[in-house]
Amino acid sequence: MDFKTLKTVEPILRDDGQRRAALMVNLSVRDVEGYVREAERRIKEQVQLPENYIVEFGGQFKNLQEARTRLAVVVPSALLLIFILIFIAFSSLRQAAIIYSGIPLAVTGGVAALWLRDMPFSITAAVGFIALSGVAVLNGLVLVSYFNQLREQGYSVLDAVTEGSFTRLRPVLMTALVASLGFVPMAIATGAGAEVQRPLATVVIGGIVSSTLLTLIVLPVLYYWFENRGAKTGTPAAPAEREAIAAA
Repeated sequence: MDFKTLKTVEPILRDDGQRRAALMVNLSVRDVEGYVREAERRIKEQVQLPENYIVEFGGQFKNLQEARTRLAVVVPSALLLIFILIFIAFSSLRQAAIIYSGIPLAVTGGVAALWLRDMPFSITAAVGFIALSGVAVLNGLVLVSYFNQLREQGYSVLDAVTEGSFTRLRPVLMTALVASLGFVPMAIATGAGAEVQRPLATVVIGGIVSSTLLTLIVLPVLYYWFENRGAKTGTPAAPAEREAIAAA
């Protein structure tokens, strides 16, 4: 047999009864979604497809779209569950909202960190935002719990906020430092899987830094403003406040 006459015959691939030809592309220097959007734009502008021909993008891009659809349900559900748990712990909608303010403060830092490192929003970055929300809420819990504890001891709102902020400064900073330093190896990773690790770690580190700095300033101000306003308008006090009033 003359092997020179042999030819490789490609199989005919079909999807839903229609012929399909696949073009494989591996990306190593840019994000998948950005590449697909640019490819779609160039195909629309520069390629005239014959009748009944269509171009579809699958693989990692399709998985990304499906994961984003799931996250559209998971992320709001997780944030709602966090708020419910905070409300159950303090039995005060006002204080739950004060603690919950740490999440937007953390999100701003995560977004800024992605922008500074020129990283796109990805699925792992979204997971990082979920983890970041828990850390941000933890800092708020530490502060508000201590504020309430001081008020139970007879401190005024202003004295409780001032004393509590200075006393809990070190624990909050240590918690943030430990959490952020633990993600540094992932943030600077360059080996296999680095494209997954870097966005997640970048979001967490940036969010923890902004959340910690802003929480130490914004949260005490919000606590003082809301608690004073609630007392002046006759809004029912939190359980800790009611116990302090009864003891007095």
